[in-house]
Amino acid sequence: MTAFIIADVKVTDDKWVPEYAAAVHDIVHKHGGKYLSRSGDIKVLEGKPLDTTLIAILQFPNAEAAEAFANDPEYAPYAKARQDGSDSRFQLIDDTDIAGTIPYLGKG
Repeated sequence: MTAFIIADVKVTDDKWVPEYAAAVHDIVHKHGGKYLSRSGDIKVLEGKPLDTTLIAILQFPNAEAAEAFANDPEYAPYAKARQDGSDSRFQLIDDTDIAGTIPYLGKG
């Protein structure tokens, strides 16, 4: 079952960004993942805006692959740099529909 990591990041010190941006894509790819978006072009359509600098959406073949990426020792120094230089949240979701009414998604 396809899984997604949604990264919601507020950069507080951008020293980590260039190296992270250059290297992490390869680690994501190593685990069968790919970026669907990594953008700072955020437009709130509804609700109170969050204090967010960028949002990234990563797709993986399954939750195990997403978690393997997040826990990869090769990724650890980049994760630490991001955590030290930002307020960020990584959320893991699958490709299901909790209501079960969208026919092309599995029932969640």
